[in-house]
Amino acid sequence: MASLGPNEPLIGVPGSRARLDTPALCLDLDAFERNIAAMAALCRDRGVALRPHAKTHKSLKIAAAQIAAGAVGVCCATIGEAEVMVRGGIKGVHVTSPQVTASKIARVIALAGSPHAGFTVVVDDPENLAALDGAARAAGIVLDILVDYAAGHHRTGAATEEDVLLLARAAAAAPGLRFRGIQSYSGNLQHIAERAERVAKAKARLAILAGLVERLRRDGIPVEIVTGSGTGTHDVDAEARVFTEMQTGSYIFMDVDYHRALKDGRNVPPFETALFVQAAVVSRNGAKIPGGYVTTDAGLKSFATEGPKPEVLSGAPEGSLYAYMGDEHGKLLLPPGSAVPALGARIELMTPHCDPTVNLYDAYHVLRGDTLIDIWPVDARGKR
Repeated sequence: MASLGPNEPLIGVPGSRARLDTPALCLDLDAFERNIAAMAALCRDRGVALRPHAKTHKSLKIAAAQIAAGAVGVCCATIGEAEVMVRGGIKGVHVTSPQVTASKIARVIALAGSPHAGFTVVVDDPENLAALDGAARAAGIVLDILVDYAAGHHRTGAATEEDVLLLARAAAAAPGLRFRGIQSYSGNLQHIAERAERVAKAKARLAILAGLVERLRRDGIPVEIVTGSGTGTHDVDAEARVFTEMQTGSYIFMDVDYHRALKDGRNVPPFETALFVQAAVVSRNGAKIPGGYVTTDAGLKSFATEGPKPEVLSGAPEGSLYAYMGDEHGKLLLPPGSAVPALGARIELMTPHCDPTVNLYDAYHVLRGDTLIDIWPVDARGKR
C-alpha cells in the first residue's frame, strides 16, 4: 500500500489537527457533509437533478459521497478527469469541455465503449461533431452528445442560438451520435457580488435557454437533459426549473471568492467553509520591525493566486492579514500591539479559489474536530 505521506501516523490520534506536517490541504468533514446535504436537499425540493463538477475536488471518495447523497453522476472538465472517474466506478460522467484533437477523441471513444453508465460529452462545432460521429461509427458504438451553448460566457460553446439549433439538429441526425440535450454554463455570472444583478442576469440567460429548448422540441427533437448552473446562481437556477440538472461544484468547499459573492441577501450563509490550508509559523523575526509580521511555510505554491488572497480562519490574532512572500513562504501581518504567534503555531487559511488550489496537492487531510481521521488522495490531480 502506498504511503499517505508524513501525516499518516497521526490518523486517529486525538489532537492531531494541531500536529500536522505543513502546508496541508485540510477538509473539515462535518462542514463538508453539511454542504453536501444542503445542496442535495435543495435539488430534491426543486425537482432538479444534481451532477456536481468533479473539477472542484478531483476525488473518487468525494464523488462517491455526492452520489450517495443523491447526485446522478459528476461532471469533468477534462478527459483525464473523466478517465479517473469512470475507471474508479463513478457512473454518469459528463465531460463539459469539447474534445477535438485526434488523441482526445480516441480517449472519448475508449471511455464510451467501455463498461459504463451515462457517459456524455459536449460538442460546439460542426467539424468536431463530424469527427466524433465518424469515430463512433468506426468503433461500432453510439456516443451520447450534448450541444454546448456559450450562454454569454464565450469560453466554449456555440456562439449563437441559431448555431445551437443547427448543431442539435445535426447531432440528432448523425448515425454515430445520440443527441441528449444542451449544456449552458454562465461562468461569467457566478461571482457577481450584488445578488440583484446576479439574479437579473441569470434569469435573462435562463429565458434564452428555455426558448432554445422549446424550439427544438417543436421541431420534434427530444431534449432530455438541460445541464448547467454553478454555485453562484444555484438558487435562482433551481427555482426556474429550466435546467433538468445542476453542475454546481464549489459548494462542497467554498472559498474567498464565493463567500464574497454569496454574502448578501438570503444566501447568508449558503454553505460553510469546509476546505482550508494549514500552515505553520517558521519565523517570527519580522515581528521586531515596523509593520510586524511572522512568516509561514505556505506561499505561492500553496494557493491559487489568480484571485483574492487567502483569508485567516484561525491561529492568529483577529485582524491578521495574509500576503504572499515567495514560492514557499507567506507573510502574516499582525495588528499593532497583538500577541506574536509562537514558532510552529498552526495558522488555518481559507483558500482564495478552491479548484486550482486543490490541484496543487496530492491529498486531503480529513478532519473531524481536532482529530485527523483519514487522508484522501486527489485522484485526478493534473489529469488532462
